[in-house]
Amino acid sequence: MPAKIIETKPRPFNKVDVDPITLDIIENALRNARAEMDAVLFRTAMSPGIREQHDAFPMIANNEGKMVVGQFGSFLWGFQQGYQGTIEEGDVFLTNDPYSVDGAISHLNDWLTMMPIFRDGRMVAWAAMFGHMTDIGGKVPGSLPTDANQIYEEGVQIPPTKIYKKGELQEDILNLILHNCRLPHWNKSDFMAIIAALRLAERRVHENCKRFGEDTFIAAMQEMLDRNKRAMSAIIKQVVPEQKVYFEDYICDDGIGMGPYKLACTLWREGDKAFFDFTGTDPQSDSSINFLLNEEMFKMFLGAFTINIFDPQILFNDGFYDLVDVNIPRGTVLKPVKPAALSSRTHILGRIFDIMGGLLGQGAPDALNAAGFSDSPHFMYSGYTKEGEWYQLYQIGFGGIPGRPVGDGPDGHSLWPAFTNVPNEFLESYFPLRIDTYETIPDSGGAGLHRGGNGLSMGYRFLEDGEISIHDDRWLTYPWGVNGGHPGGRSTKVLVRTDGSRELMPSKCDHIKVKSGDILYFNTWGGGGWGDPLKRPAEKVGLDVKRGLVTSQGARRYGVVCDDRGVVDENATKALREQIAGERGPVKLFDFGGTIEELKARCKAETGFEPPKQPEFQTWFTKEKAMAAE
Repeated sequence: MPAKIIETKPRPFNKVDVDPITLDIIENALRNARAEMDAVLFRTAMSPGIREQHDAFPMIANNEGKMVVGQFGSFLWGFQQGYQGTIEEGDVFLTNDPYSVDGAISHLNDWLTMMPIFRDGRMVAWAAMFGHMTDIGGKVPGSLPTDANQIYEEGVQIPPTKIYKKGELQEDILNLILHNCRLPHWNKSDFMAIIAALRLAERRVHENCKRFGEDTFIAAMQEMLDRNKRAMSAIIKQVVPEQKVYFEDYICDDGIGMGPYKLACTLWREGDKAFFDFTGTDPQSDSSINFLLNEEMFKMFLGAFTINIFDPQILFNDGFYDLVDVNIPRGTVLKPVKPAALSSRTHILGRIFDIMGGLLGQGAPDALNAAGFSDSPHFMYSGYTKEGEWYQLYQIGFGGIPGRPVGDGPDGHSLWPAFTNVPNEFLESYFPLRIDTYETIPDSGGAGLHRGGNGLSMGYRFLEDGEISIHDDRWLTYPWGVNGGHPGGRSTKVLVRTDGSRELMPSKCDHIKVKSGDILYFNTWGGGGWGDPLKRPAEKVGLDVKRGLVTSQGARRYGVVCDDRGVVDENATKALREQIAGERGPVKLFDFGGTIEELKARCKAETGFEPPKQPEFQTWFTKEKAMAAE
């Protein structure tokens, strides 16, 4: 039984024409309201993941649940598929369970809140926001176990729940949830900050309705959706080929010794419609790297990706979704069957953007991006101080953005454009550690006409005994280069003990004990290069060397000979470039750094680790799948 919206004065909205000036005013009012939601949250939340790094995503949707403004939308479609109760004025819904809402939220740490906005007895809009909670219980501090086999190991699960009923907070339910968290005061503060952001959105919606009338407001939101659809239709026709194109990429390992896992997709266009078919993707993992990808969420990723590349002036929203058809086979790492674990889903989530780039770029090679920092690697550090107080850090790592048609990739940046770094001074003030190193890694960006961005090295010196967890990827596969560009550098993690011994850390691990004085060097990967590196102006390469972004040895990848100050030897450079051009052959559209078989063969020598074992896939879900088909 679908959800039932209870309106005290139900009546249809009148269809009205909205003049361009009014439309622009309402559009910018909603854009500003979305920005205000962020500001309210970031100024009142307690956890550094939300307050400092901005790991939260707001949206305002129309009365049907289609996102009109936001960054990470499509929550409401999945919620409406899974919720079967009533929706009334004053209600606020809370959930974090991916399986209850068809992947509208993708792991338990993300607490999603949704509030219907009513005016004069009719629903006029929705406000929604989710934020990543530092801890929600489970088997490890941070609630993101790398070796979980079932979602029950990952923390408290909240099905779609009315946390506010007709405006009244259900404190007993909230207290029950908080009782299962290691940092209940952080969770409560972050939750109430999210609610405050929703209230702000509600107020701004009422102000617009009062100023322009409900009919005009509803019509303006619909026109904003329609305008997005028209723009995306033009982009799809421009970049999506009618003939089928195929692309695949990999997650290096699953945290329990197996990998890589293949993500495969075929793309084509029929008329105005784009088709994405993920047939060929590997079956779901026994570990927690699975990502329950909601089809509507993929469309949202597609819109964000294409609009930012081809026309950033377009208002990003859900208006174009019926122009895209998505097939994701059930039982794969992209649509696992419950109770598959999901806590390490960030690696596949990020890799989806590389997949989209590899597909869309084949239809428009000049607009092709290289592979970049397609992840949000996590670092956790927790324990008790000498005074017996619990501390717990959750931090997102930054890396190299890919080389692009328009220029070099930024160094040390986040996958998500709105994320910001946590100031080192904040970390050192609130947690028992010191940041010894914070710098980009020279030569980690792939060489190209446009250089890939460099990865980032952070050196954490621990000042208390405790334990750490690491979530990362791209330690085996490379972030690939395009149009002749070279791959970017891989990620590495090195733990230096107080006795001077050095331990290579795997990319996914928990319960690593550290002592006061130990240092972890958390080194992320770079972005792939774009275009022929021999065509990069030698003086630009010399400037990169001068700035410490490229070493004098690394400059030779561009065919440039220079000293450590970046002073170029023009004659030697000309000779070296001629030699490289004669030996290498034609430039490649994609440079993966080798096949999977070649990367595995070189794995021990290049990374210090044995290659991961061939995955052993689950088979129990096939019976459930057969029963569902009947």
